[in-house]
Amino acid sequence: MRILWLNHRDPLNPESGGAEVRIQQIGKRLVSKGFTIELVCERWRGGPKSDYVDGIKVKRFGGRFGVHFGALLSLGLKRNYDVVIDDIAHAVPWGSPLFTKKPVICQIHHLHRDILRFELSPFFASLASLSERLVPLLYKRLIAVSESTKYALNEQFNIPFSRIVVIPNGVDSNSFRFIEKTKKPTILWVGRIKHYKRVSDLLSAFKLVKAKISNADLLIVGDGDYIEQVKEKSRNIGLRNVVFTGRIGEKEKIQLMKTSWTIVSTSMVEGWGMTIMEAAACGTPAIGYNVAGLRDSIHDGKTGILVENGNISELAKALISVLENENLRMDLGKNAFKRAKEFSWDKSAEHFIKILEGTTDD
Repeated sequence: MRILWLNHRDPLNPESGGAEVRIQQIGKRLVSKGFTIELVCERWRGGPKSDYVDGIKVKRFGGRFGVHFGALLSLGLKRNYDVVIDDIAHAVPWGSPLFTKKPVICQIHHLHRDILRFELSPFFASLASLSERLVPLLYKRLIAVSESTKYALNEQFNIPFSRIVVIPNGVDSNSFRFIEKTKKPTILWVGRIKHYKRVSDLLSAFKLVKAKISNADLLIVGDGDYIEQVKEKSRNIGLRNVVFTGRIGEKEKIQLMKTSWTIVSTSMVEGWGMTIMEAAACGTPAIGYNVAGLRDSIHDGKTGILVENGNISELAKALISVLENENLRMDLGKNAFKRAKEFSWDKSAEHFIKILEGTTDD
């Protein structure tokens, strides 16, 4: 089967995130089963127009907006594909069903309505929000990465559950291991530093943690367009023991996940919480806000702790509890480690193949 896959970024893009990890992990497994994949995405500075990533052919066009023209060209001029995957990781749908008679599957990571106002001007936020509302009109088949996303599609867009299949992200258990932690209490945050990720909430909570646990460290891993504001807040509230690592390699990231005492997510919404599950595979429990996506990847009281959305005081209390209570921390870590083993990219790819093969029955 020949797949035309549309997504804004490719796995080598410097701004790639969880959506691109998913494409690479599932895509390379499809290729190993005899599928051919052409991924159409935006071109980043220094990136070649064409490339191969783990057997996936990558074609790069324009920038954030120009890539849509490249997608239209691919849909209209090329006939050597059997199915199209519209991967919506940035609110605006590709609209492939309007331009091809071939089967189209829409993959949704999470809905963006609540976060657009944090990331875009009022005009573009409204435009993107209206565009996202086209999803139920454009697509018959949808893949959601979590139950939270599935229910959001039903509640916000009234899409029947029968049209939505959940295929969760996997974990590469060969890379992530349970090893001894650092001697000093260490809190980890990993991801793209965006406004809606609310890293500033973690800084405020860490200020309260430091008043109780003076030797605690906070590591913030990643980069993004909101990093300078976060660094400025760290300086303004007089925080010490905060390290901004910037974007780091996969091996270094995994090592930090293995040795940290807990990982934290303060995002407004996630599709799944991939870094949470990766840390779980290292025996590292998570603390996060009780929001869509994080309530899928964190089992409250079992693999980590969920706190009220936006409640910085409760976030600090949860951090102090996990850092001070070794038995609690170990129990959560062991449970997280066991749960992570329930997920694998092989299982996700197998489920993906069944969905793809089902399109030929229409």
